[in-house]
Amino acid sequence: MNRPLNHGSETRKTGAIDGVKLAILNNRWEAVARKMANTLLRTGRSGVLATARDFSCCIVTADNRLLATAESIPIHVLVGPDMMVRSMCELHPGLKPGDAFLHNSPYHGCSHAADLSILVPVFDDDGRHRYTAIVKAHQADIGNSIPTTYFGHAKDVYNEGALIFPAVQVQRDYKDIEDIIRMCRMRIRVPDQWWRDYLGMIGAGRIAEREIRAVGAEFGWDELAELGEQWFSYSADRMKAAIAKLPAKTATSSSTHDPLPGTPAEGVRINATVSVDPDEGFIDIDLTDNIDALDLGINVSEACTRTAALIGVFNSIDHTVPRNAGSFGRVRLKLREGAVVGVPKHPTSCSVATTNVADRISNAVQTAIAAMDSRFGQAETGALSPATMAVISGKDPRKGKPFVNQIFLGATAGAGTPTEDSWITIAHAGNAGMLYIDSIEILEMAYPIRCYQRRLVTDTEGAGEFTGAPSLMGEYGPDGCEMVVNAVSDGTLNAAKGAAGGASAGGARQYRKRADGSLEELPVVVSVTVAPDERILSYSCGGGGFGDPRQRQPERVLHDLREGLVTRERAQEVYGVSVTETLEIDREATARLRAK
Repeated sequence: MNRPLNHGSETRKTGAIDGVKLAILNNRWEAVARKMANTLLRTGRSGVLATARDFSCCIVTADNRLLATAESIPIHVLVGPDMMVRSMCELHPGLKPGDAFLHNSPYHGCSHAADLSILVPVFDDDGRHRYTAIVKAHQADIGNSIPTTYFGHAKDVYNEGALIFPAVQVQRDYKDIEDIIRMCRMRIRVPDQWWRDYLGMIGAGRIAEREIRAVGAEFGWDELAELGEQWFSYSADRMKAAIAKLPAKTATSSSTHDPLPGTPAEGVRINATVSVDPDEGFIDIDLTDNIDALDLGINVSEACTRTAALIGVFNSIDHTVPRNAGSFGRVRLKLREGAVVGVPKHPTSCSVATTNVADRISNAVQTAIAAMDSRFGQAETGALSPATMAVISGKDPRKGKPFVNQIFLGATAGAGTPTEDSWITIAHAGNAGMLYIDSIEILEMAYPIRCYQRRLVTDTEGAGEFTGAPSLMGEYGPDGCEMVVNAVSDGTLNAAKGAAGGASAGGARQYRKRADGSLEELPVVVSVTVAPDERILSYSCGGGGFGDPRQRQPERVLHDLREGLVTRERAQEVYGVSVTETLEIDREATARLRAK
């Protein structure tokens, strides 16, 4: 299965590009997507949405091409919205104004079941379907058989237990279809919270409908379509120019997810072969040399497989290239049906599709490009998901009601690059730093949880000329109740690797801290009940370094030392930089160290 990442129509040739009008219109599209996002951020009730901002909003053309995303999470929107719109149109050929659809099926283009989406088709005055607005929001609960939206041990979709909606109509004539609403309220553990989140999602979709119709009325629908073609053409040209700077080479790289019961003993190794044709302006990525799908929830959906490969590409090239269907068409991906990454077959579970193994795809692609030429690519981004990003649940003694929520106390994970140090709080490759980190005070007010510390860990960065992120340590526990903690961690045995001579980062670890202070190390995928006098202690995975550490500017090493990121011993032994007791660089001693 080898085809461009653009699932819709190919970008069509256009006339001369009107740069001014195109820039104005692109800003208008982005403004529509931002209005959608602001609506959901202000009206969402779960901490996942209103605090962590784990949602994305985008606009797709009627012929299934991604047009605008604004500030969205890459793993949510690069590929997948196009596939979801296509499935909506195929399953509902008689679309009408006032329709809206629930979609979260990983077999019909969604990322995974937890990313419940609202699709709102938008029509012109003649009733012609022109665009679709998509609101994708990670759920606090989606009806899984255990209280988490990341079920790593799920044997199949039935064991996973999530409600699956393959473009199911939820509104007709702008009114809810109550049968669907009742089904959700009966299966979701926090029905009132879900209902209010649903209203926020519908509101965001309807605001987009109103704004898109206003843009159509202002520009004219046909001119709007022509300008869209110009935008895709411009983006394709920008992508071609970026690819032209890469060497004409082929490289294979791999990245390995930690083993867990049900995987091969060495873990889940993801292989990617990347070929660059700078003359024609194409990148080909072959992901077929990977194991079959597992009887676990860590398989990657087709949407996330394709998106993760794109993330690895965009991490490696000119970052100003627009991200839409036009540029995506310059990347061709070869997949295999029934593989752990590729095209999953029902009832394969893809419960954890957006994070763990998907990030290993991105790492394999970006390190393959770095192996071609050290001016491009990145080191490995650290693995997710540590217990500081777990799903917590229980019964709140203050309210006498159950609670379920994913916490976002933090993860670091950023990779070193050919020109700069990491973005420390990127969280993981598929997120690209778009998630907000929880305010401890707000989290403690909203849920029966007490947070004891959150800090960066010294001497855990991926050493390099440009450093990867250090680990983050968090400690928390229940406040006056038992708490169930569900986490799907990675990166304990296979920490983020460096590139171009860079070193690996500190790995992830997680523990239960007993009342007597003793520590019990927890497995990679864990569901643990924490007593009121116990705590969880979690270390996130850092990011790999890029380039030889002894080429790092001594001033940068001194800055890291003063910030507490490295010790004097590490500065000397790893970076070859001698620092005096008064925290000044000893130039002569440094020269001698580096001469060795």
